[in-house]
Amino acid sequence: MEQAVTKRRGSHLTTLHLSIFLVSFPFGIIAFVLPIYSRQMGASALEIGSLFSAFSLAAVLLRPLVGRAIDRYGRKPFFLIGIGAYMASMLLFFSAHNLTYLFLARMTQGVGSAFLWLSAYAMVSDLASGEERGSSFGQVDQRLWQGALVGTTVGMILTAFLGLEQGWRLTFSSFALLSGLALLLAWIRLEETQKVRLETEPQPLLGGQLAILMAIVLLTSIAYSIIGPIIMIFLQDRFSTEVGILALAYLPSALIYSFLPSRMGRIADKVGRRLPMALGLLTGAIFALLLPNLRSLLFLTILWAAEALAFSAATPAEEALVADLSGQESRGTAFGLYTFAYSLGSVIGPPIGGWLYDHWGYASPFYLTTVTLLLGTCLIALAIKEREPSPS
Repeated sequence: MEQAVTKRRGSHLTTLHLSIFLVSFPFGIIAFVLPIYSRQMGASALEIGSLFSAFSLAAVLLRPLVGRAIDRYGRKPFFLIGIGAYMASMLLFFSAHNLTYLFLARMTQGVGSAFLWLSAYAMVSDLASGEERGSSFGQVDQRLWQGALVGTTVGMILTAFLGLEQGWRLTFSSFALLSGLALLLAWIRLEETQKVRLETEPQPLLGGQLAILMAIVLLTSIAYSIIGPIIMIFLQDRFSTEVGILALAYLPSALIYSFLPSRMGRIADKVGRRLPMALGLLTGAIFALLLPNLRSLLFLTILWAAEALAFSAATPAEEALVADLSGQESRGTAFGLYTFAYSLGSVIGPPIGGWLYDHWGYASPFYLTTVTLLLGTCLIALAIKEREPSPS
C-alpha cells in the first residue's frame, strides 16, 4: 500500500514538473530581450521598469484571494487557469507592436503567475514530508530554470538569424503552443492533492514568524527588483550591444539554476532554513555592490555563478520555511501572502530603479540594493526563529 502511494505521488510530481517545464520557456528570454525590445520602441528606463511592475501588479491584486480559494476549492483548477493565462500572454507578446500591448501582455502574465505558482507550491507542500521540503521545492525551481534555459537558447538562436522583430514573433508563437501542450497535459494527467472544503473556517496566519518573514520578503523583493529591469541596459552600455554575448556570460549561472536547486535544497533540510537564506541575501548584496564597477565579462560570469549557487540553496529554504509555518489546510493562504509580499516588492522596486538610473546615475540603484539586502540579511539572522517542520 505504501509503495502504491509513493508511486502515485511520484507520477503526480512528474506531471507537475513537466507542465512547469513547458510553461517556463519564456522566462529567460523575457528578462534578456524585453528591455531591449521595448527600448527599440522608444521606452525610457522608467517605462522599462514599469513593464516589470505591470507583471507584479496583477499578481499583487490576486494572490491573497487565490491563496484562500486554493485552500477552499482545491489546487488543480487554479493551476489550469494559470497555464491558460500564460498561453494568452504569449499570444499578446507575439502580436505586440507598441508599449500598450507589452503592458497588457505583462499584466496577463502576472495573472498566470498568481494562479499557477500558488497552486504548484501548495501541491508540493501537500506531497512532500517535512524533512524533504527543501529538496522538493528545489526540484520545482530546477524545472522552471531548465525550461527557461531551453527557451532562452531557442529565442536567442531565432533572434540571431531572423533579427529582433521576426525572431521575437516566432519565439512567442512557439511558446504559446508549448503552453497549450502544458495545459492539455495537466488537464488530463494532473490529480488533485487537496480535498475540497466548502465550509472551512480560515486559520489565523499573520502572526509571529510568518509576519516577520513576509516583511523580510517584501524588503528584499524591493531590493532585487530595483536593479532587475536595468541590469541588461547597464551591461549593454558597459560591455556590448550583442545580447548573445551577455547571454553566454550568464550561461554558467543558468546551468547552476537548472541542475542544482534540488540538491542545494537539501542543505535547508539538513542545517535549517535560516543559514541558506542569510547567505543568499549576503551574496546578492556583494553582487550588487561590485556590479557598477565591473570591467571584465569573465568577472561578471563568476559573480553571476556565485549568486546562482547561493540562491539555489536560499530560495528552496525560504519556500520550505513558508510551508513549515503553516498547516496543510492553510498552505494556499500562506503562499498567497508570501507571493503577495514578493509581488508587491516587485511593483515598488522597478520604477525606483529606473528613476534612479535616469536621474542619479547608473550606480545609484545598485548601491541602494546593496544596503537593503544587507538589512535583510541582518533581519534573518536576528529575527527569524525556526521550528520543527510539520510532517505533512
